[in-house]
Amino acid sequence: MYEFSLFSNLGLLLISITNIFIGILGFVVFFNNKKSVTSRAFLFFCLVTMLWGFITFFVSEFQDTNLVLWLSRSVMFMAAWQAYAIFNLFYVFPSETFSYSKTFKYLLFPLVVIISLITLSPLVFSEVIKVESGSAPVLAKGAGMIAFGFLSISLVVIGLYYFTNRISKTIKKKRLPYLLILIGGGLAFFLIILFNFILSAFFNNENFIPFGALFMLPFALLTSYSIIKHNLLNIKVISTEIFGFFLVALNLSGLIGTKSTSELIIKFTISLVLFIFTVILIRSVRNEVQQKEEVTKLAHNLEKANLRLQELDQQKTEFLSIASHQLRTPLTIIRGYIELIGDGAYGKVSKKLKETLKNMDESNDRLMKLVEEFLDVTRIEQGRTKFVFEDKSINDLIASVVKELSMKPEFAEKNLKIVWKPEENITNIYMDEEKIRHVVFNFLDNSIKYSDKGIIKVSVETEDGGYTVRVKDQGFGFNKEDEVNFFQKFYRGKNVEGTNVNGTGLGIYVCKRFIEKHGGHVWAHSEGLGKGSEFGFWIPGVKVEERVTGNEE
Repeated sequence: MYEFSLFSNLGLLLISITNIFIGILGFVVFFNNKKSVTSRAFLFFCLVTMLWGFITFFVSEFQDTNLVLWLSRSVMFMAAWQAYAIFNLFYVFPSETFSYSKTFKYLLFPLVVIISLITLSPLVFSEVIKVESGSAPVLAKGAGMIAFGFLSISLVVIGLYYFTNRISKTIKKKRLPYLLILIGGGLAFFLIILFNFILSAFFNNENFIPFGALFMLPFALLTSYSIIKHNLLNIKVISTEIFGFFLVALNLSGLIGTKSTSELIIKFTISLVLFIFTVILIRSVRNEVQQKEEVTKLAHNLEKANLRLQELDQQKTEFLSIASHQLRTPLTIIRGYIELIGDGAYGKVSKKLKETLKNMDESNDRLMKLVEEFLDVTRIEQGRTKFVFEDKSINDLIASVVKELSMKPEFAEKNLKIVWKPEENITNIYMDEEKIRHVVFNFLDNSIKYSDKGIIKVSVETEDGGYTVRVKDQGFGFNKEDEVNFFQKFYRGKNVEGTNVNGTGLGIYVCKRFIEKHGGHVWAHSEGLGKGSEFGFWIPGVKVEERVTGNEE
């Protein structure tokens, strides 16, 4: 056998690197998706190509004519299966699952088996004519070479046709990596057919045969580039797997030249442990990458859902605005007619009719209030709410609200008591009086509405460089779930389920937005159901310009 050095023989070095690279690439793709028919087809092609490449090179390194003859026939045998492998890869790519046709199963595959067996017979190579060290042997060719050539070229051409047809049906932005694989495969097999078959079969030029594996470099390089550059596989997983395979292969190479059984056992045990560690490492990295991809996908889906929710919320706001404006006009007209009828503009009004008109007017007022709440919400969310900030007395404001609500019939019916004592140390506050009055009115009105008895305490005090207003009652109370959700739109507390208390859940949401525009915050607190509640707000004691807020235009 020809003596060679791995580092002095550039040809062997290049071929070894090429074959090892192709083999590793096949396993990397396979282990990333073992169930994929494309991954299995790619691994099969890589293994066949790797074996074909090594056998092709080593044919020229031997002098024994019988060995050279069988090695040459083995090259043709592997070449037949290599052509079948590339056809099969292009035929199924990029499917996860694939059902082969009956023609493929019962005609093509048996034909490949028959032709590959023929390559091992004298019908392809009958004898060795000439053997020279370092160059390809000269062999006598038989008629079987025609059948082999026709089958191999046909398989490659048809495979490229199938692959091209698949690419044409792929979305344009995803075609580039597939096109690179197609170019690499087409170029590689063009070079192999030209230099290893046509020149050899028809021009008796055998000089390029030992380097046939190098012709697979375009395919290997473009395929790996497509996989890494275009994220057909994750680069982190690929790097880990390639490192692991090289590490195990390097360690196993140490078994060569082992002189004792004990040393062999030790080295083999180390190799086995290293292999297990590598598998665990690869699986860990793959799981990490998979989880990261799932989180990224989930975040993307949540972002899309959030955008959709914002769009729906905006549509709802616009609908409320339109509907509220359309409702306000007829309700105003109804109120006018109720007043006219009650004043006797259409004739004498009986006592019974007056009672009916009163009920109608109360119902109409409730609807008007509801419409105003809708309009408040839409104006706030569309940025059309105007704020007028002035120095106003918070004591006078609260006193006015207490007086107004104390006059309500339901207040007297429930036997409630409002405790309110002005804070003498607080004079005027820079605020929008109308908006703050709305908030105080709403909080106190809710305390009356959701209390059957007891004392309602209203207070104002200086706190944390600002002013705090609290409304405490001994009413229904609420749990922690309500405390968290009270200031959302359309939320009604669990504490009022089953009661006859009406509401939309918009009132305190509007209050929250008004206070936020003053640079403050609101809260709701309760010790639990039946233990009363506290609603309050805090606004800073600085002018509105200093709070970086103001009118919404």
